[in-house]
Amino acid sequence: MANTSKSYYDAQTVNDSERNSQKYSDLDLFFRKNGGNTDINIITDVQAVKRSIRNLVLLNHYEKPFHPEIGSGVRDMLFELMTPVTAQILARKIQGVIENYEPRARLVGVRANPNLDRNEYDVTIEFYVVNAPTELVELDVILERLR
Repeated sequence: MANTSKSYYDAQTVNDSERNSQKYSDLDLFFRKNGGNTDINIITDVQAVKRSIRNLVLLNHYEKPFHPEIGSGVRDMLFELMTPVTAQILARKIQGVIENYEPRARLVGVRANPNLDRNEYDVTIEFYVVNAPTELVELDVILERLR
């Protein structure tokens, strides 16, 4: 009996949550300094998953070392004619890369709306983080082609 209570107590001291869920963390890729010292900031939980999804959407095939299969192929679609069909294909590609390579997110939906005046796509990604299933997270990404 002492072993079970000790393991439960150890798990509670590792996690900050009352529900004893796993905490996700990642480095801040903008390399901002931590306020108290000279270390790089660490982003956690929802922000870490949002950053990961954004990186997956913007990643092309063969850009990630040792994993050429990971990528969305979104940039290829940005040079196609801007139509609702192209927006649907773009949304399906984003949906596929998130479902295949981001296990921390449970995807609800992806909407890609063409903005003809600015020559860009406004993409809205809705998902739940696996550890916090009660909070619907909405991520807005603007996709535009660069010259």
